[in-house]
Amino acid sequence: MESALEINGAFKCHFCPFCNGGACTGELPGMGGVRDNENFRRNIIGWVRVRERNLEKIRDFLQKRAEERIPRIMLAPMTGAVENVGWKDEESFYFHIVRAAKSAGIALSIGDGTPDEKLRFGIRAVERLSGDKAAVFIKPYPNEKIIERIGWAEKIAGAVGIDIDSYNIVTMRNLVNLEKKTAEKLLEIKKIASHLGIPFVIKGIFTKEDLSLVEKVKPDVAYISNHGGRVETRTGSTAEFLEENAAFLKKNAGEVWVDGGIRTPFDIATAMTIGAERVLIGRPLATALCAGGEKAMCQKALELTFVQRGFSI
Repeated sequence: MESALEINGAFKCHFCPFCNGGACTGELPGMGGVRDNENFRRNIIGWVRVRERNLEKIRDFLQKRAEERIPRIMLAPMTGAVENVGWKDEESFYFHIVRAAKSAGIALSIGDGTPDEKLRFGIRAVERLSGDKAAVFIKPYPNEKIIERIGWAEKIAGAVGIDIDSYNIVTMRNLVNLEKKTAEKLLEIKKIASHLGIPFVIKGIFTKEDLSLVEKVKPDVAYISNHGGRVETRTGSTAEFLEENAAFLKKNAGEVWVDGGIRTPFDIATAMTIGAERVLIGRPLATALCAGGEKAMCQKALELTFVQRGFSI
């Protein structure tokens, strides 16, 4: 297999020393976000603000036994590698990023998109790792189409999630039929996942309306996300949403996951301290893959696990 750097087109990342949404402002398609990267920036700043309010709790967390503070990191679901990342082709992107995540020892996830081959490429990449499972995130299509996709992914699915915030991607809605999911629609999918023995995830929790869905559906996982600031939704950060709503979500879901703006080991420690069982990381890993191939992505994953940073704060 060729190295990642040998098979790519023109990357859309600007490879900033610190990824904060400055250089890629408004670049969609690309690595940027909506509204001049407003929520992209807020996500990053949010972890700093939350950390400042919870310093003593975080210090206590970092003094726990190693096995109690091992970061549970998962590759965030990313599709549109050609349009958004500038990778030469979709299939090789999924193969390289999934294989690198596996090599780095972080959990796997894949997403879908249009055309359908995007999900199939992700499934195939996981299948080639022989026995590994991945969280599979599906856009909020009509339920009949979601059920079909669960069938495609059943053998490799460690969890199945409905990406409810994808409904806010206007360009996506113009291409395919997406639904604003009700609790009843989500319960139907949860029942099917439960029958298959697959945990059910609601991804894209970021509004009061979303909290109501979680309360009614009681998913196995409530996944806080604003799509990295790439969708039209309320103004805010995922860090502060987690801080404000972790207790409520834990009462109504088995686990709480979060993504958005996570850039340092202390961001991960902050997320775990205030209630996240798992953190999902997208841009930093994709950028490392583009900059230096699978080896660089593995190194970035290592940097995010506290191993090279120590434990003081």
